[in-house]
Amino acid sequence: MVAGRLRVRLKSYDHRVIDEASAKIVDTVLAAGSKIVGPIPLPTERHMTVVTTSPHVDKDAREHFEMMVHKRLIDILEPNERTIDALSNLDLAAGVSIEIKM
Repeated sequence: MVAGRLRVRLKSYDHRVIDEASAKIVDTVLAAGSKIVGPIPLPTERHMTVVTTSPHVDKDAREHFEMMVHKRLIDILEPNERTIDALSNLDLAAGVSIEIKM
């Protein structure tokens, strides 16, 4: 037994990619023989950017761009050495940021 809990936090701009990555992590951890809680969807961050289409002329002509950051949280309870090895060798899709805390 390594630690009491591993917390895996995923971030991505595309919700389909992050759901596939979290499903892959869940399958890997369950195959390694550890208990799991999640994936828990965390609130989505919205970043709005407003750009004037014609500067110095018309203030009312604007374009709005939105970037959404989707987040998931997975808790691994009572991880063993096989679980940590499986997580370190896991190949996730591009565009998914993974953060593991002990």
